[in-house]
Amino acid sequence: MHISDGVLSAPVSIGGYAVAIGISALSVRKMRMEDVPKVSVITAVFFVTSLIHIPIGPTSVHLILNGLAGVVLGWSAFVSIFFGLILQSILLQYGGITAIGVNACIMGLPAFVAYGIFRLRLIARFRYREAVFGAMAGAVAVLLAAVLLAVALITAGEEFLSIAKLAVLAHIPVIIVEG
Repeated sequence: MHISDGVLSAPVSIGGYAVAIGISALSVRKMRMEDVPKVSVITAVFFVTSLIHIPIGPTSVHLILNGLAGVVLGWSAFVSIFFGLILQSILLQYGGITAIGVNACIMGLPAFVAYGIFRLRLIARFRYREAVFGAMAGAVAVLLAAVLLAVALITAGEEFLSIAKLAVLAHIPVIIVEG
């Protein structure tokens, strides 16, 4: 679920960087020093799981784990995902340097939603609430990431509309697995 260099227009790429850097600054501000090892481990898990690609039709998908990052890290999830994407782009050539900001927003913003969904378990009063809200957080995070990916691709032009639809459909199994 990475947008490559050259797909997005310059204003979209620059806007993505501006939003990603702004949210990262807020995320780092809220992070405590004792959270750094936990953020590092989740970043490593996020990075490593992207290496396992599963072919689906003409494309392939991989686990995203942005919901897990949101549930475990809360506000620090965005920084974890942002740095994981930087490493993926530089070391593995996944995505592109110009698209890192947009890719971080595509995967990082749903992590915040997952965090919010998982916090709802605190007001619920039933036996398996952690499992239910954890599953919803994981599934919704991937679904939102797929939708944001589709929206970003559509900004690149109408020729990307069919790819945007395919990207969302290809991630249905990932939504189920991560849920």
